[in-house]
Amino acid sequence: MDVKFCPGVLSGEMAAMPSKSDAHRIFIAAALSKGATEISLSTLSEDMEATIGCLSALGAEITQKGELITVSSITNVPANPCLDAFESGSTLRFLIPLAGVLGQKVTFCGRGRLPERPQGPLLEALTAHGMDFTHTKLPFTASGKLSGGEFTLRGDISSQFVTGLLFALPLTKEGGRIKLIPPVESKSYTDMTVRTLRAFGITVTEEENAYVVPGGQEYVSPGRVKVEGDWSNAAFWLCAGALGQKVSVSNLSSDSAQGDRAVAEILRRFGANVTEEGDTVTVSPGKLRGTEIDASDIPDLSLPLAMVAAQAEGVTVFRNMGRLRMKESDRLAALEDMINGLCGENRAKVEDDTFYVTGGEVQGGKFSARGDHRLVMSAAILALNSKEGIIVSGAEAVRKSYPHFIKDYQSLGGNAHEFHNGQPA
Repeated sequence: MDVKFCPGVLSGEMAAMPSKSDAHRIFIAAALSKGATEISLSTLSEDMEATIGCLSALGAEITQKGELITVSSITNVPANPCLDAFESGSTLRFLIPLAGVLGQKVTFCGRGRLPERPQGPLLEALTAHGMDFTHTKLPFTASGKLSGGEFTLRGDISSQFVTGLLFALPLTKEGGRIKLIPPVESKSYTDMTVRTLRAFGITVTEEENAYVVPGGQEYVSPGRVKVEGDWSNAAFWLCAGALGQKVSVSNLSSDSAQGDRAVAEILRRFGANVTEEGDTVTVSPGKLRGTEIDASDIPDLSLPLAMVAAQAEGVTVFRNMGRLRMKESDRLAALEDMINGLCGENRAKVEDDTFYVTGGEVQGGKFSARGDHRLVMSAAILALNSKEGIIVSGAEAVRKSYPHFIKDYQSLGGNAHEFHNGQPA
């Protein structure tokens, strides 16, 4: 599907959709808990559906009625289940260690770029603690019993590896200690996991660059849980407010563990006008100037912020961007191509893990989403102040995290036209 995002402005009010990061964690904890858990959320993305499908394949009973999803505990795991993570790295990496405590051979598969994304460090750590894998890349079958003990992982590869271990270790006899070799990146995502575990009755102790998890614990359902609003996707609307007219996004928790809540403070540094009242963040334009951003804890947030940087005065420097190379696409290369191709040559430059963006005008043109949902949303925001608009091919990728993004874009006044096989939808 191709979509043309036309020049224009977004303005108005929008409620943030549910956080897929929060939803993944709640679904898994609920499936491991005694008793049923009622989970309130308004929208399911493809990634959320992947986690639900995998938990169902493991024997969890999951039903949906309106905006309420009920998850009952995994009791009897079917023989040789096959878990299709689709393109969700969180789904895959959170569930691999659990296969080692559930007592069955489990086959994992996926699609898109997921089979190319690195799993080796996690599989090596699990193999050293009793598990076996038929291959190191998808598809593979996991078997063996996970034992606890000391786990050592690099802290700059994937926080998802840590989360997977944190879910599994409470169910081992011995428990374990996860030691992270600095630098530790995306710690906020691990903070989200610890918060969820504690809400479901699990004890986790945090040390410097380490987590200690006692064994022999039981997950206990809190009964009813509401999935938080998603700061990551809300950031696109807030950045649009910085570039055009006032935009307000509600359903955002100021005390959330989500690292991407930093968008409010970073937009202030750019020069945008930002106010926070209750669960609502409002952004309107100001005199935008380049700034310096450390992306080590907020890799996803760097995409919408790069769209602001491309239109701010001067140069914006994004540091510690290397992990963007290992996402649904090579996002670092894609951002460089997007800005140079749609704004002008030599407007963006990558040097090692540092990304430089020089602000100026946006011409527009054509861009391939490369199967990446966040690139679709980025191009949509960049198109607003463009001369020609931007045609995005493969725009259906946005369904991975935000299935009604185009509808919400239009509800804020955005002009977007869908094409299928070259014909208007």
